[in-house]
Amino acid sequence: MRDNGIDEPQADRRRNSVKRKQADDAQTAKERPSTILDVAREAGVSAATVSRALAGNYPVAKETHARVMAAVESLHYVVNVHAKALHGQVAGPVALVLKDITGPSFAYVAAGVEQEAADRGRLSLVCATHDDPAREDDLVQLMREQHAAAVLLVGGAVPDEAYLRRMTGYAKALDAAGSRLVLVGRPAPAQDLPVTMVDYDNHGGAFQAGSHLLAYGHRRILFLGGVNGLSSAEERRDGYRDALDAHGADYIEELDTDGLYTRASGYARTRDALRAGVEFTAVFASTDMLALGAISAIREAGLDVPGDVSVVGFDDVPFATDLTPQLTTVRVPYEELGRTAVRLALTREEARNGDDHMVLGTQLVIRQSVRRLTSAQRGRKT
Repeated sequence: MRDNGIDEPQADRRRNSVKRKQADDAQTAKERPSTILDVAREAGVSAATVSRALAGNYPVAKETHARVMAAVESLHYVVNVHAKALHGQVAGPVALVLKDITGPSFAYVAAGVEQEAADRGRLSLVCATHDDPAREDDLVQLMREQHAAAVLLVGGAVPDEAYLRRMTGYAKALDAAGSRLVLVGRPAPAQDLPVTMVDYDNHGGAFQAGSHLLAYGHRRILFLGGVNGLSSAEERRDGYRDALDAHGADYIEELDTDGLYTRASGYARTRDALRAGVEFTAVFASTDMLALGAISAIREAGLDVPGDVSVVGFDDVPFATDLTPQLTTVRVPYEELGRTAVRLALTREEARNGDDHMVLGTQLVIRQSVRRLTSAQRGRKT
């Protein structure tokens, strides 16, 4: 019996109870994410001092800063970026919303976005909608809640009332949250909305490609267009038809086809035209994927490219130079599109006198898939 009236067994039980509680607390701390209070206790400082040391916006003694950082590392503490974003203490990410991340042209836009965002110290997020408007709505709302600095929507669209209404809603909602809607290769809903637009010259590129074929004597050209109403498809078709007018060539309706921008679609349309006995000496494919399918169908029919049928594409994706013959096509600066979109979105406050709508040029790249047509070949059936 001790003088304080507490016997040894009772004292041991209390000590053991305290130890168990400490062990339980330690185990709980291991199981849950560390907090700023955990770091403060570990470093022997206040939570305010930890916050100052991490933010770097207030002088903290070197020794204190070192203790805080050692505690952060020991506890694997992760700063609550969302909370910091709410207080404007961290730069928001750049969100890229695509229909499909597997397409080669979309991949290059994404590369440009990532490079420019990284150069500016921003995280970039990539999401795919799979052409589902409801999923696009959800992703835009999610990026708004995540305080994205900009949300980039990429790829052609059909500018019907539903689309215009959705883009108007996106623009206003993102602007109210301090973010920015950026349309890349998409039609704008209205001129007075808070929207940044970055586009490329579909019409001019198609005009160049069509003119190249026409200058080489081709008059019956199978045109493989995109989906009717799609903004990029309509612009490319208009550019091609303007080239026909400029060269005094007739528009032939049976040679104007529409469909998906896929290899399978290019193959099927070209194969069907050949089987139906449609006469053409050249193919203008409005994407390189369509051109790839067209070449396959032409060769399957026992014909030569460009000996029997010339082919031009649009995009200049990497495989264009790996084909035999190498593909004549229109180069679209997809990486620069991504870079420009990020730059305009993040510097708009610094460039109030600048234009929030930029159109990048396209360029015809002449390779070996087009052959000059002789007068004897002009009336020949393929």
